[in-house]
Amino acid sequence: MSVESTSLLRLEKTSLREQALTALRRAITTGALTPGTHLVETELSEALQISRGTLREAMRQLQQEGLISAGARGRLSVRHLDAKEIADIFDVRAALESLAATLLAARSDRAETAQALRRAVEDMDRWSASNLEDRIEADLRFHRTMCQLTGNETLVHSWSSLEGSIRMSIMFAGVDRALKNMDVHRHLAIVDAIEAGDGTAAAATVREHMAGAAAVLIDA
Repeated sequence: MSVESTSLLRLEKTSLREQALTALRRAITTGALTPGTHLVETELSEALQISRGTLREAMRQLQQEGLISAGARGRLSVRHLDAKEIADIFDVRAALESLAATLLAARSDRAETAQALRRAVEDMDRWSASNLEDRIEADLRFHRTMCQLTGNETLVHSWSSLEGSIRMSIMFAGVDRALKNMDVHRHLAIVDAIEAGDGTAAAATVREHMAGAAAVLIDA
């Protein structure tokens, strides 16, 4: 087999893995696969029309993202979060994103930074009448963008490592509660504080945002 054909096969396999990963991630974060659901390789590989080897690769990634977990005898199932885990996730998010807000508020180009964040909020508003998956992605893009704009790669990596858990936490209390946390005005308050250049206020706004979001989910 030539080098070229070997490379093409590798790309095809990667593509299938990514497609499977996207489909499974969507099913979990939208609730189509509910917490506690056992993931049976034979059933999933048949449903997705992929090999069990490719499926295992996708599921390993989902484990790393915190969307699925291993139980007795290594059986994989959709991760179930409890109230304490939700509170812990939002505490860590608050620490990371308040740091991001503090750094952004101190920048000399914070006006341009604020414009980029406002575009992310506008994107949230644009998707507000769309399906749940699109709205979740728009919400996550805002928070991810805030971290990325700092230029602090360690901060971005730390936030990204939580993304799977963040996705799970969004759906913890159901669709209605999840959508309540995607209110555009709550996100604009963060942007306003950053643009004002007051790092202390910006950090406090983020912490209040996260505490409120966690309360909406946990109080349910």
